[in-house]
Amino acid sequence: MSAIDIRNRDRTIEELRGFIKKVLVEPEIVPHCLGIARELIDQDNADSEIAEKISSSTNVKIPAQHSIADKLFIDLLKEVVRDEKALY
Repeated sequence: MSAIDIRNRDRTIEELRGFIKKVLVEPEIVPHCLGIARELIDQDNADSEIAEKISSSTNVKIPAQHSIADKLFIDLLKEVVRDEKALY
């Protein structure tokens, strides 16, 4: 693994740790973010719209240029919403 790969991995881990810490302090973030994902999942630009709405309505800030951790979080939200839809 190259030094760049290690730095990217470490940066992603730190971002995810920070996010998990926010969720532990404010657990209502998760249902709020899932609600946003449910509302916007079928939009053409869903990832950007979900990120923008989460950033404007919570203390989770997702920049316009999504990091690996940001993409992972948005993908997980969409996966949970799709799984919910599959159950019904």
